[in-house]
Amino acid sequence: MNYHARKATAVAPATTGVRTVTSRNPLTLRSVDQDSIGIAVMGGAGRMGQMLLHTIAESEQAHLAGVTVRAGHPWVGQDLDAAPGGVPSGVPVFDDPLDAIARAQAVIDFTTPEATVDHARLCAQARATHVIGTTGFASEHLQEIAAAARHTTIIRAGNMSLGVNLLVQLTRQVAGALGEEFDIEVIETHHNQKVDAPSGTALMLGDAAAEGRGKTLDDLAERGRDGITSPRRPGSIGFSAVRGGDIVGEHDVLFAGLGERIVLRHIATDRRIFARGAVKAALWGQTKGPGEFSMIDVLGLD
Repeated sequence: MNYHARKATAVAPATTGVRTVTSRNPLTLRSVDQDSIGIAVMGGAGRMGQMLLHTIAESEQAHLAGVTVRAGHPWVGQDLDAAPGGVPSGVPVFDDPLDAIARAQAVIDFTTPEATVDHARLCAQARATHVIGTTGFASEHLQEIAAAARHTTIIRAGNMSLGVNLLVQLTRQVAGALGEEFDIEVIETHHNQKVDAPSGTALMLGDAAAEGRGKTLDDLAERGRDGITSPRRPGSIGFSAVRGGDIVGEHDVLFAGLGERIVLRHIATDRRIFARGAVKAALWGQTKGPGEFSMIDVLGLD
């Protein structure tokens, strides 16, 4: 769908509990409740979407403003609390992201690269804070997101947890302190349904390690080894991806030298850490102007 070509027609008043929103322009529709931030969840039927719905419903600072699912999904047109796994909210479920974004001050997005780029364009028009946890972007996707960030606040991170972002900082510091005689390997482990590799978090860690050594990851990355390979390239950063079972997420950064090894590790056991981080980012973004930020900014770790 070409969202830019869609006509801005009148929108009927919608009620979310005691919160009533009205507007003639669907891209400026907003909650009148000044004490609670309206958040729309893109992909509410997914694994992370479900966790986000429950996390927002439990928040004292935010409320659900809208939810999207794919076209043809059985939830479309239902009230969220009537959908399987839904939460009491009075929020309708849409298959058009414009309908959900129109009701929100912030949007949380763990979908696909192509969908996220479309959502970024809509958030830029609506001036809604866009929190992106989607991974697997190509360079052209990132260029589109950067263009949208000229008009609204975008917070993008491969991982939203406090622990992982601390690990990113530690990785940068350790890589900067150790010379190239220490080889760097990033090993990540996830559930068997994850479709991108290396994970977004692994790439964050690789970027941090490269930055610590004053280089870019494109210069140093080794993405895979198979069969008879040449000796390791000095200074390179290797990646290994493991997929199995229902593992939430484990990341190790290995610094291997002669006679010693340093391992930095983060283990996630509950997806709520990512949901809580995303909601924190959505709230933080309300006081920021246009620009692209990371969870390092949100958590004040830089």
